[in-house]
Amino acid sequence: MEHPSDGFRRRVAGRILRWYRTEGRTLPWRNTRNLYRILVAEIMLHQTQVGRVLKIYPTFLRRFPSMHSLAAARQADVIIAWRGLGYNNRAVRIHRLAQDLTVHHNGKLPRTIEGCRTLPGIGKYTAHALQVSFYRRDLPVVEVNVRRVLSRLFWKMKTTADLRPEKEIWTLATALVPRGHGYEWTQALMDLGATVCTARLPKCSSCPVAAFCPSRTAMTCPPLSPPHRELLFAGVPLRIHRGRIVETLRSSPAGLTVGQIRSRLFAALPHASHPWLAKVLRSLERDGLIALHGNPGRPDARVILA
Repeated sequence: MEHPSDGFRRRVAGRILRWYRTEGRTLPWRNTRNLYRILVAEIMLHQTQVGRVLKIYPTFLRRFPSMHSLAAARQADVIIAWRGLGYNNRAVRIHRLAQDLTVHHNGKLPRTIEGCRTLPGIGKYTAHALQVSFYRRDLPVVEVNVRRVLSRLFWKMKTTADLRPEKEIWTLATALVPRGHGYEWTQALMDLGATVCTARLPKCSSCPVAAFCPSRTAMTCPPLSPPHRELLFAGVPLRIHRGRIVETLRSSPAGLTVGQIRSRLFAALPHASHPWLAKVLRSLERDGLIALHGNPGRPDARVILA
């Protein structure tokens, strides 16, 4: 792809922004300058679909209505409130982030990308997203939907599964941000990718920039790829076992013994599962999700949410 001309960029941006103003999704974390609400949404939306976040987001905010209330909460209560979102490490992450912002930044977001990336658990994407959403800076934000839209619009993709390298998309995205419209532009690209330029069955007839898209008539839909190989135990992914343990502890505020966890969740597994369970419990402790009182290899050791 050659560097897009200013005229082409303006035409593309104009059409996408006009489409967004009439077709963009109404989401509760949009068009707000409340840092806490933006922050909660950004962490929740990592690896979780918007529909599920919409169900949990208002409940979480009622339970923890401010940055200070979240920072002051017991981590176990934050993990309990995270129920239904999956990837429980994010509950630990947002709790620590709220504490860091409250203690070291007076509840304020650093004004630079570099400053944001010093915050616990904040990487390139989230740092850019926070700067754009809170300070309305004209910066690129690249996540999977944006990467897919820009790959198809500025290169000829052979299949719907093809994507250009992430580094290449970040470079292009930097050049495309319309001056003064960085926030709106970011939301528009995300919505376009989520609702029209979808992963397997793009709705090209509804796309505002279909006339400019070289991939529209070139892409084929490849067979579904085999699922990503995950660590398994007894045929079940390790992350599922971890999630089941945390979910069981959510319903047991006083904690459970290792023997109780074993009997409730793994009674059907062979005796060989015992050392494996101790290893999983230690990994959950390292990730800050649980606290162990005693040797997890012993059935009387106690396990509570951290």
